[in-house]
Amino acid sequence: MSTREPTAHLGAERGFAPALRAHVAGASDWRPILAAPIVAAFTLVAALIVTAEAGFAFRDPDHVAALYVLEVGAGVALLVLLDVFLRARRFCGGRPSRTAMARVRRERWTPRRMAAVLTAIVAFYVTYLAYRNLKASVPLLRPGDLFDGRLMDVERAMFFGTEPWVLLHDLLGTGVSAHVLSTFYVAFIVFLPLSLGVALVFSERLQAGLLYATALSINWVLGIASYFLLPSLGPIYHHPAAFAALPPTEVTRLQELLMDDRQGFLADPAGGTPQAIAAFASLHVAMSFTALLAAYKFGAGRRLRVVLWVWLVLTWVATVYLGWHYVLDDVAGMAIGAAALLLARLLTGVDVARPQPSG
Repeated sequence: MSTREPTAHLGAERGFAPALRAHVAGASDWRPILAAPIVAAFTLVAALIVTAEAGFAFRDPDHVAALYVLEVGAGVALLVLLDVFLRARRFCGGRPSRTAMARVRRERWTPRRMAAVLTAIVAFYVTYLAYRNLKASVPLLRPGDLFDGRLMDVERAMFFGTEPWVLLHDLLGTGVSAHVLSTFYVAFIVFLPLSLGVALVFSERLQAGLLYATALSINWVLGIASYFLLPSLGPIYHHPAAFAALPPTEVTRLQELLMDDRQGFLADPAGGTPQAIAAFASLHVAMSFTALLAAYKFGAGRRLRVVLWVWLVLTWVATVYLGWHYVLDDVAGMAIGAAALLLARLLTGVDVARPQPSG
């Protein structure tokens, strides 16, 4: 590459440094940075107390949370590289030079910003780890307390004597639709960390990404509260005959695995894999709704909002069709998703109703 840059190129590179500094100027506000760790610390302490009361040791089943931190951290590192490239190209008006990319990296991705993003990711998965242990303790602390019968009675009353999953099976069939919705449902494991990473990396204002990370963490906490409030297994476990016509899919395999884990754990809490079955409320719906609301609050593009609407609707359909949740679980999930964003707003101090200082 020539040692002399085109004049327009140099002008663009000189001009974007102030703009980039504006994007990180608010990163010194510690309240949004500390919000997710505060949620994580609260949930972790609660989990340590509750698991001791339930009689089993707090643990990371199969090191899942630790692996998530490593995998998501690596994914976010790639997103940062992409962010640097795209911003440098935009400021330069074409293929960016190494000088342009280095300046974007230096001006936007300061040590403070990188530390804030890493802290949010770690806090999110610490909260998730505590959530897993708290979720496992529900049947030990509320043995025999299951509300599936009452939830199903309400469902039948809502749908004039039938069940919503029966209506969906009749409407969509029990062949290809089952495979499509199963694939879609399992894709949540990608959607969640991807949305977290995208929000933290590509948000014009760092506070917006930190608010979203905090809201997702609060979803774990509110979900646990709902599990203790109304313990339930879900339609697939309460009334399996209603789903007997569905073909074997990745979801049916997962449902069988989770029940095996639950039975093993209840038989041996000290040695079994912590159980992970709880229907009320649906956190798939809750976190999907949080993502949709955040997209509106922070002025995301129309295409992204449409995609998130489609994602939310299909999540509703999949959770009921496949037997994971009652419709009431999904309604409660919507309430949790909205409440999580509101609580995150209060905890971080980030006003989602108006533009924030750049950061």
